[in-house]
Amino acid sequence: MSSRPTVPANIPENRLDPLHVFRFQVDFDTDPIGGGAASAVPLCSGAFSECTGLEATMEPKVIKEGGLNYGVNQRSGPVTFATVVLKRGMTKTRDLYKWFEMVGNGSYAYRLVATITMFDTTGKGILSWKLQKALPVKFKAADLSAKNSEIGVEELHLAHEGLSLIDVRISTL
Repeated sequence: MSSRPTVPANIPENRLDPLHVFRFQVDFDTDPIGGGAASAVPLCSGAFSECTGLEATMEPKVIKEGGLNYGVNQRSGPVTFATVVLKRGMTKTRDLYKWFEMVGNGSYAYRLVATITMFDTTGKGILSWKLQKALPVKFKAADLSAKNSEIGVEELHLAHEGLSLIDVRISTL
């Protein structure tokens, strides 16, 4: 007899189907004024080969209480976000480099909302991560070498001011 609680399989969040981490895309939209989703303008999308840095870290505040000799009190502290690194094969599209160039040349630091959507094996969007106020901080073009037979990979590093898990999208890959 098992003491493990049973998980209701009829609730979609409780299904234990694994997500394949190689099926995702990134959409870049304008940050809507007032936060309304209807006013966001899609700018570009990318099917990247790799995405790293989806990470948020909360540093707890330690409070040492007088007379409490066994341990300390810990409270929630500030949250920091890692730089997200996107890698993909080189394409003829220059939108992401133009964005980096515009910001790097001293123009207005134009911030976008980046939405990273993971898909299941049928191409249905399962979950999405949203990067608020994303800003390109590094762009790396592919290394050019006549000796290599590798595919050119460009990298885009994004600093951002918020990471959230948002509702599932209806679109397909």
